[in-house]
Amino acid sequence: MNPVVHFEMPYENASRMATFYATVFGWQTQILGEEMGNYVLATTAVADARAGAPAGAINGGFYPKNPDWPAQFPSIVIAVPDIDAAMAAVTAAGGEVLGAPMQIPGVGRYVAFFDTEGNRSSMLQPDADSSM
Repeated sequence: MNPVVHFEMPYENASRMATFYATVFGWQTQILGEEMGNYVLATTAVADARAGAPAGAINGGFYPKNPDWPAQFPSIVIAVPDIDAAMAAVTAAGGEVLGAPMQIPGVGRYVAFFDTEGNRSSMLQPDADSSM
């Protein structure tokens, strides 16, 4: 079984979005720079040094809205052991892979896809040394 490991949502204003989620839910955010596409990491559950994160807890991130990208809505990221095999399975099952996988430094290989219902989700093959 391949677990949901991350969520993603688009934003128009990074500081406004970060302030909202910190104020309402107590989330911690880290605004990454231009070299990381202005992505904003969101920590929703802090891991305990001994016990780890609470069971079932996932963290996520926010990306800047881009008029050239399709289906910019909240979505999930699913961990897979082999992204190339998972991409082939998406296509074979009637889905559509959105481009080629990109390497996220220190995290893994990532690619988005549409399922057969038009939902946009993503897959991540974590790096061997990644904490995901």
